[in-house]
Amino acid sequence: MTALPANAPIKTDGLSIDEALRSPLPVLLLVWNGETLRSEVKNELDKAAHDYAGRIVVIKADASQLPEVAQRFELGKHPLLIGMLCGEVLGRRPRPWGTDVQGMVEELAKHAPPAAPLAAEEKEEKAVTTGKPVHVTDQTFQKEVIDSKLPVLVDFWAAWCGPCKQVAPILDKLAGEFVGKVRIAKVDVDANPQLSQVFGIQSIPTLMFVKNGKIVGQQAGALPEHILRDAINQLIALKV
Repeated sequence: MTALPANAPIKTDGLSIDEALRSPLPVLLLVWNGETLRSEVKNELDKAAHDYAGRIVVIKADASQLPEVAQRFELGKHPLLIGMLCGEVLGRRPRPWGTDVQGMVEELAKHAPPAAPLAAEEKEEKAVTTGKPVHVTDQTFQKEVIDSKLPVLVDFWAAWCGPCKQVAPILDKLAGEFVGKVRIAKVDVDANPQLSQVFGIQSIPTLMFVKNGKIVGQQAGALPEHILRDAINQLIALKV
């Protein structure tokens, strides 16, 4: 079988479909006659292939080029969605909609191997390689700030605050500049009053510097870019 990305549906030829169907994993098979598929069906198949890569085999077979496939699965003139496990058919949905794909995936997922958990290092890397500030809430502050392996610059702000709007693009820029070195977190004080009360935030913007779970500094007011950059470099170098 031609090697394809793990997160893409497999488009089979006459030889490879048998190989694909012999997979020990659950199989989600769409057979159709070459006509245009509903966009929602195609999107759900792509999503299933991505979300369940390595757990469910997603196959698209064009029966207009594979008449033996049409005969094997008794295909009429309309698309047919089939769920299989170890060669046995678990379910069939003629003329499927996107919701049919979702339902079939949910059923097959019961027989799929569990998803491999990400290592802590992989989770951290995934979270900090976006190059953008992280929006933190009362519920996520512990995880995103206190438990962070990276130093964190926390920006307490509000949508109505003029100085906050001046600082925001600078923080966006610095988040990209220091990606992988420092996490920049933003706390909307109106939406998260508990954090404001806990840390005694009296004015905004207020910047809080955190390293290894400890608050090592706090500064109220809109700081210029060069001072913020220097403060971040000092936070990185700080021994805690």
